[in-house]
Amino acid sequence: MAFDRTRLRGSLTALITPFDKGRVDVAAFKRIVEHQIIEGTHGLVPCGTTGESPTISHDEHRLVLELAVETSNGRAFVLGGAGSNATAEAIELAQHAEKVGCDAAMCVVPYYNKPSQEGLYRHFAAIAEAISIPLVLYNVPGRTIADILPETIGRLAKIANVIGIKDATGKIERVTQQRLHAGADFVQLSGEDASAIGFNAQGGVGCISVTSNAAPRLCAEMQLASLGGDLAKANAINDTLMPLHEAMFAEPSPAPAKYAASLLGLCRPEARLPVVELTDATKARIKAAMSHAGLL
Repeated sequence: MAFDRTRLRGSLTALITPFDKGRVDVAAFKRIVEHQIIEGTHGLVPCGTTGESPTISHDEHRLVLELAVETSNGRAFVLGGAGSNATAEAIELAQHAEKVGCDAAMCVVPYYNKPSQEGLYRHFAAIAEAISIPLVLYNVPGRTIADILPETIGRLAKIANVIGIKDATGKIERVTQQRLHAGADFVQLSGEDASAIGFNAQGGVGCISVTSNAAPRLCAEMQLASLGGDLAKANAINDTLMPLHEAMFAEPSPAPAKYAASLLGLCRPEARLPVVELTDATKARIKAAMSHAGLL
């Protein structure tokens, strides 16, 4: 299967899913996608955990993927979230991502089940076999408990359309370990904004970012500088963004990202239970962080 892996790099935004009185706000979502593209984001990642994939319905999930593809209209890479802890369900979502025109699908490590490494291998292998678009693994053991290890990633990388990983382990050394098992062509994207530059230094090629919901241009410029070898510029941008990186997880995500987007006039700050409205202290912290980055 031929696929230009260099397309999957830089700053990709883990898109929020905006709501208005409990329903997906279609107009706001389109506005968010347009804003991301205008500001220079390289890729869009709808229906990940930042998009509240655990609490949106299957119909809402399908709608959001369709809107992302339709609105971006080829102007940004679309990596459609398609994860589930049920393999059959993940296959169905990945097949829908392919059907509506996503450039690739991203599937998270099954949560709650605590599968073995063999179970993880078979889960992702079954999804990859069911689609013809590329598959990106998503490892976030802080949320899933299970951790897909470098050796298992190496096994999966032998499958033609398993092309990369979003690594949110927070372990920088994983980049090297995974490269040794999966090869230099295996695409490695950070899932942690605060350590994204260090991730690239180890051989990563970008970040699936929460912060870029609020600061897409700065995140894109930071990635371009980092990947282009201009570490001084990348670090200077990251210095302005660090308070915002930290504020994005001051309370359960994506409430902080949604509040930040609301300050930019992109959507309402509404999240879906069990995620609740931010405290006044966290709202003030986000405002201060955005002011520090020159966003307000």
